Amino acid sequence: MGRHRCFVWLVWIAVIAPLSADETLRVFIFAGQSNMVGSDSKVADIARFPPFEGLDKPQSQVKFSYCIGREDKMRSNGWEDLHPVDNVVGPELSFARAVSRSVGAPIAIIKCAAGGTHLGGDWNPAEPSGFKMYPLALDLVRSSLAELTRQNIPYRIEGFMWHQGENDMFDAGYMANYGSNLEKFIAAWRRDLATPELKFYIGELCTKTIWGMDLRPRMYAISQGQKAVTSSDPLAEYVPTSHVGVEIGGGVGLHYHYGTLGQLEHGENYAAAYLKTAEPPHALKVWPYEKGSVVKLFILAGHRNMEGERAFVQHLKAMPGGDTLLNENEEIAYRYSIGGGYKISEGWEPLRPAGFYDTFGPELSFGRTIGQHVTGGIAIAKFTHSGSQIIDWTPEGSDAKTRNLYPDLLDFVRSSIRELEAKGQKVELAGVFYHLGENDMSFGPYREKAAERLSGIIAQTRKDLAMPTLKWFVSQQPPTDDESVNKIDVTSAVESIASEDKNTIHIKAFGLPAQEKKLVLNSAGVVRLGELLAEAYGSSEP
Repeated sequence: MGRHRCFVWLVWIAVIAPLSADETLRVFIFAGQSNMVGSDSKVADIARFPPFEGLDKPQSQVKFSYCIGREDKMRSNGWEDLHPVDNVVGPELSFARAVSRSVGAPIAIIKCAAGGTHLGGDWNPAEPSGFKMYPLALDLVRSSLAELTRQNIPYRIEGFMWHQGENDMFDAGYMANYGSNLEKFIAAWRRDLATPELKFYIGELCTKTIWGMDLRPRMYAISQGQKAVTSSDPLAEYVPTSHVGVEIGGGVGLHYHYGTLGQLEHGENYAAAYLKTAEPPHALKVWPYEKGSVVKLFILAGHRNMEGERAFVQHLKAMPGGDTLLNENEEIAYRYSIGGGYKISEGWEPLRPAGFYDTFGPELSFGRTIGQHVTGGIAIAKFTHSGSQIIDWTPEGSDAKTRNLYPDLLDFVRSSIRELEAKGQKVELAGVFYHLGENDMSFGPYREKAAERLSGIIAQTRKDLAMPTLKWFVSQQPPTDDESVNKIDVTSAVESIASEDKNTIHIKAFGLPAQEKKLVLNSAGVVRLGELLAEAYGSSEP
């Protein structure tokens, strides 16, 4: 008992001693289950994603202590240089690089994670069961900090990154009590580390995976528990992650884990939350339209490929004519809400690559091509959420109410019109360009209802905007080709909607450049998609 009290006293001194940021090691704790481990990721794949090149190498300036896994645990030998463990990519890799580039202090990461573990049992501070993760993690943290103290390294515990919850949704009691269990979990860490002001960053469960579709109500219940805690605790923050990339699996392509790209972006999300970083505004230097002139407003909307999940600006430089798309186009006003509101423009900007993680969408090539079919002013407004499914866009939505996008879409369209009118423009809403939900094509119950739901969205927007002839341009890439879903002819169903409505144009984007993975388009595919959308508009005009 006496030794334990001595240790707590040492931690307290290290946490609150008045040391400058440049002298004090900032310690971050990473904990959770498989999507904190980095399951189904591969270090070799990092090179495929230009913004993250180099993260396969050790980061010698970052200290790393870890215990990862369930039955077969991988442990560090005390403090080591930060590096990938067991050929797996964890979010700590990109987090550490982003934070190191932004702060003048050294940083260290302590990581304890194991797939398939639950907060109600394994991570329960009061009654740990199963793999007893809470006492395991606490021992790791304490021993790692004690070693810093032994080496006379001043430090402070800076933040706790938590990503967990999927396994609690399989137990009714754990699911219903996730919020209260999380509250107790946070309180226990603050108590046991004598850090009452310790900040927690709670990662959103990924809704883009198959579990975000077939287990939607259960995932929603966990998210509600998380949000209840982050709403009531000023030192706990909810970190959106459902918009990040996800591993593409076999068969229909859906998966359960973030995978390599998603893990790298996952870490960037935690870094952005910690650093409170904000991109500087990119306002138009000069308003591009004469006062009183007509501006054609194009609404781009959709999911993964409209957002540009795997289209990187670095690839544009190597593509014919791609370098021109990298430049800011001051002649086209652009506003956006992407990732379900994760990134929102401040008013109107010049058309430019504006995605998170150095990504871009089809708006760039659309803007370049649409000028060949339109005379006069052009404005583009883009509304996307790559972690959504078509049901989220319907007026009625689903049981997961916080995932409903229709009200936000409607408000986005209306506010885009209002803002242009406030600047003295006459606005003509040229159409809504919607790329059909990719994930919906891979899950039978959603694929079967895709056309019906699409029809409802189109009808309701026309009614709510009082524009009965509003044009909808619906693009569709080849739907998932797998025996389990091929019996559902979704292409013919969408064709039927378009054939019965002259103001709905079905764009079969079936000749896109070859893509590496099911569901998601690469950079060349996203560029071509934008061109096809613009060409379809040109063909529809008299």
